[in-house]
Amino acid sequence: MSRAEKRQPPSDPITSLPEDIAFDILARVPRRDYPRVSLVTKLFRSLVSSPEVYARRSSLGCTERCLYVTVLNLDKVRLYTHNIGHHRLVLIPGLPALPWCESLVAVGSRIYVFGGLNVDDLKKTSSAFSIDCRSHTVQPLPSMPFPMCDTVAAFMDGRIYVIGSDGSSSESKKVVVFNTETQTWEPEMTTTKPAGMEIGNLMTDAVVMGGKMYMRDHRKSFVYDPKESKWEMDKVLSSKEWWKACVVDDVLYYHDSRKNKLRWYDPKQRCWGVVKGVEELLAQTLDFGNIDSVCYGGKLVLLCPKGRGKSMDQVRTEVFFVEISLERRKRGQMWGEVDHSCDLGLTVPGGQFNISRPLFLVV
Repeated sequence: MSRAEKRQPPSDPITSLPEDIAFDILARVPRRDYPRVSLVTKLFRSLVSSPEVYARRSSLGCTERCLYVTVLNLDKVRLYTHNIGHHRLVLIPGLPALPWCESLVAVGSRIYVFGGLNVDDLKKTSSAFSIDCRSHTVQPLPSMPFPMCDTVAAFMDGRIYVIGSDGSSSESKKVVVFNTETQTWEPEMTTTKPAGMEIGNLMTDAVVMGGKMYMRDHRKSFVYDPKESKWEMDKVLSSKEWWKACVVDDVLYYHDSRKNKLRWYDPKQRCWGVVKGVEELLAQTLDFGNIDSVCYGGKLVLLCPKGRGKSMDQVRTEVFFVEISLERRKRGQMWGEVDHSCDLGLTVPGGQFNISRPLFLVV
């Protein structure tokens, strides 16, 4: 053996792997470890940021649900995600601040952002874009047919319905429809509603149940049927001031902060109820802020922010994360059982802040 052959360093078994095998290996690695994996070699850094590795994760059934929330702080709305390894909510670097009063919708591995107010001049915007949560990159979308803010939006049958007013009249509600398959806007629609139905300019929340949008303004609740393109009122739903709600198995859930109860609404039976079995949990949240809810794999998740400290330099807060299994028992009673809970840390600059719009995305 020559001296040159002796001096030649041994080949790295990692970099010598066929690309297809490397994708199979990386697809099975938890996504939280990707930042560390990317430090191993330039090849791995390239592979973990490629669309192919996420396609392989999907085909192998190795996808994960990741939590995202918006945080309003220092007059900016920013997107944060859950760092599983450190149990913290962390700011996603490189993403622009979101418009105020925008609509967010999660579809697959993307977050769609529509309308809102420009932070600089507080004027309505017709901007639209999506955030790919696999790579945390922004993709511009065709502008909305007209500027809108304080809207509600929901995803149904491959389409995102954005409902609100363009400011021309409070008597009608405009519905613009974005097709997620073609990535284009469909023709504008002006919905019809029964005579005498007054719908406020500001919609506070919206959910989807049974192929219909259920939404609320400051006083009443309404139902929009996209197939019939019409509105109707739901007086029973209007009897509660629900917001920050979510849907699990076609049942609406929200936390009633005034009564400190976890309430549910069944649109088929048109009745309200209170989730039993979670009284001890709710007793711990009396001094918490507004509680958000989100569906996670057929379970109910509550996000309860609790402020810590009043320094103007930074504010440290705990976000109580609670995962609840739900069961309907005899006489229609709904019971909840806490499966998992933990504190998610969050540190933000000083001043007021607000956590909202929790979303789970598949990546």
